[in-house]
Amino acid sequence: MPVGSRILDVPCGQGRHAHLLAESGYDVDGLDYSTDLLDVARRRGTARNLRYTRGDMRKMPARWGGRFDAVLNLFTSFGFFAHPSDDARVIKEFARVLKPGGTLIWHGGSRDGVMARFLSRDWWTSPDGTLFAQQREFDSLSGVLTVHSTWRKGSRKGAREHRLRLYTATRLSELCADAGLVVEQAYDGFNDRALRRASSEMLLVARKE
Repeated sequence: MPVGSRILDVPCGQGRHAHLLAESGYDVDGLDYSTDLLDVARRRGTARNLRYTRGDMRKMPARWGGRFDAVLNLFTSFGFFAHPSDDARVIKEFARVLKPGGTLIWHGGSRDGVMARFLSRDWWTSPDGTLFAQQREFDSLSGVLTVHSTWRKGSRKGAREHRLRLYTATRLSELCADAGLVVEQAYDGFNDRALRRASSEMLLVARKE
C-alpha cells in the first residue's frame, strides 16, 4: 500500500500499531472505546498523520464514510459483544468507512482450529515466576468461548474472566459479503501460508466492491 494511504486501526488500544504505521508514513486514525487505553496511545505521541478518537466501532463517525484505503482489525479484537448482530454491525461499519476498492485486514481466532486443539484447562509459569492458570468453556450453540484466568506470584494473586465469540472463516466471509466486502485471501494467522483446518488463528483480506 503506497505511503500516505489513509488507514484506520480499530480498535486501536494503546496505539502500538497506529504509531508504527504513522512512523512509516501512513495517514492513520485510531479508534477505541477505552479512555485509559487512548491516554496511553496519545502519550506515545500524535502528529498531523496520527489521530485518536474515542468511539464505538458499531457506530463510527458519520464523517468517516468512504474515507479509508484500509481498515485494520487485529489481534482478536472482534466478537466481544453480547449479541452476534453487533458483530455484523461492526463489519458493516468497516465497509462503510472504506473507499471503493479499499481493503479490510481482519485477524483473530479461527473456531475450527481452536476447537481442534481445545484444552479445558492448563497452567504455566512465566519467566518472572508468576503462575498462570486458565479454565475454558465453549458453548457450541452460541460459539462463545469463556476463559477464567487466575494468577499468583508470592502472596499476590488475581483473577479475571472474558468471553469471546469465535467464528469460522466461512461465517466471517458471509458477514463480509452481506456488507459488500469480498474476502480474497485467508492466511494461517500472520504466516505466509493458506488458512488450514488446524489453524488456531486466521488473517483474512477483504476488498470493498
